Order: sequence, then C-alpha cells, then structure tokens
Amino acid sequence: MQGIIEKVTELLDNGTVDRVLAWKAGEFSYDRTPAVFDKESGLYGLVYDSFCVNNLSKYLIEESKKDGKVLVLMKPCDSYGLNMLIKEHRVDREKIYVLGVPCKCKVSVDKIKATGLTGILDIVEEGNDIKVTTVYGDTTLDRKDVLCDKCMVCKDKVVVVYDEKIESDETAGIEKLDRMAEVEALEAMTPDERFNFWRSQLSKCIRCNACRNVCPICSCTKCVFDNDNTGISSKANVDSFEENMFHIVRAYHVAGRCTDCGECSRVCPQNIPLHLLNRKFIKEMNELYGTYQAGTDAEAKDPLTAFTKEDAEPSVIYNR
Repeated sequence: MQGIIEKVTELLDNGTVDRVLAWKAGEFSYDRTPAVFDKESGLYGLVYDSFCVNNLSKYLIEESKKDGKVLVLMKPCDSYGLNMLIKEHRVDREKIYVLGVPCKCKVSVDKIKATGLTGILDIVEEGNDIKVTTVYGDTTLDRKDVLCDKCMVCKDKVVVVYDEKIESDETAGIEKLDRMAEVEALEAMTPDERFNFWRSQLSKCIRCNACRNVCPICSCTKCVFDNDNTGISSKANVDSFEENMFHIVRAYHVAGRCTDCGECSRVCPQNIPLHLLNRKFIKEMNELYGTYQAGTDAEAKDPLTAFTKEDAEPSVIYNR
C-alpha cells in the first residue's frame, strides 16, 4: 500500500496526472467505494486492500471525458474491461494513466456475513486469517473460505494494459476452480430442469439495473430498456416474459465481449447468478471458434465479429 501511495503522490506532484481514480474507506472499516482524488483534496482516505473489489474500468468512460489526465489503479481482472472500452472507443486512452496494482484475491464481506456472524464491528486481515470483531465476540475465519466467487476462478494475475506497474510478491491466490464447472452442471440438467432453474432465479429480479450499471461492457449512452418508444422501458417487470427478456437480451448484447469479471452477480441484491448466462456463451464460443478471452488486448476482434475459414458451419451448430 505504501508503494502505491508514494507512486500516486509522485505522479500528482510532477503533473503527470491531475486526479486519481481509486478506492476510499467507507462507513465501516471493511467498506470500500470508488472515489476520485486530486492534489487539492489530497489522498486522505485512499486505500487498497483485500476489500477493494469494485471494477473501476467503467468509471473511466466519464473520467476520460474531463480535462486533464486521470490515473487509475487497475487490478488484473479489471484491466480486461479497460481493454474492451479502449477497443470500442468508449474511453480516451490518452487521458488515462494506468497504474497496475497486484491482487492476491479479494475478500467477500457477504460471505463473511453468510457464516452467520452478525453485529460486525470490524474486519481485519492478518496473513491467511480474517479476524472479525462483533458485538458478541471475536471470530477468526480462514481467508480462502471467504474469497469472492469471481476470484476463485480468476483468469490471471497479470495486468494486461498499463503505463506502469507496482510489483509485488504477494500475488499468490488460491488453487483456481474450474471456471466452467457451474455451466456444465446446468448443461447436465434436462431442458425442463434448466427452464425451471432460470425461471426461479430471474423471477427474483427487481429491475434495479445494478448488473447493467456495473458492467464495463454495457456502455451504451442510452439502453434500449430506457427507451420509452420500445414499450419495454418499465422499471419493474410486469410479467414473466419481461423477467426473462431483460437478462437474456443483456447476455446476448455482451456475447463475445464479456470479460467474465463477475461484477453482475456480485452486485445483484437478489443473488441471481447472472454470470452463468455470460459464461455459457463464452463456453459455446470457445468450443465453436477456439479459445478466446475478451479484453486480452485492445485490437483483436472477437469470434462474433471476425470470419475465418475454420468457423463452425450452421450444420455443426444445429446438430449440437
């Protein structure tokens, strides 16, 4: 953390950047929220630790429109989203200074609460121990048991786009789980079982739009679901068709572009596993067109916008 503060301070003081997009401490000791700092306000409150989960890349859409240059602290998984925004001309790369920061996987406060702990006053990380202080006493949890789900299937620990990086020997995470295991479990269901699974999940949707708003790939100036002329702009779902349509249309919209950052599921207040829709598309495209990871670079075309003679023929798809 000290190395990050020193580098950020240096870049602010020498005029390389005008402001910093990072995280700040929130109301609770474990609460972290995206924030912008500048020389005038200072870096008081800027923090980077295992609770800084938010993907900052989408905030750069607006920040890069402002005068001056913004420095962003970029975690490995978030950097894929930034590459997609660069590729789709949604951000001005010349106005962004990317400081890559290491990540040893993030801790999920929701998972800590799911253990049954209530009245939490403080959460402190000490090595592989997560020490939780509550009004009822202290508890120590094993860090690997309360990691964010998206960190357990992490793509890599490499920042794929940066101007400068903070190196660290503390990037070792955990033994990664099979990213497609949940998708394969759904594929093993009967069609009726899958339908019932998704109906039970999507029926919980309250159309808060958190998944859409957090997604770095959902970057349209105005979403079709906000267009009064479409007839589908109602805030709440009015029937089961709309419950299905909103998420299925959104999944198709990001097909081939989704970096699988997992933010959609993380922020869902109803705990709908929305990442499974996107991950199913990723699995299908990998099988049909060859392995592809969206956001690896800012130039390569995704499988759905590129043609090769080896592309799957319609008969191959229809016979699957």
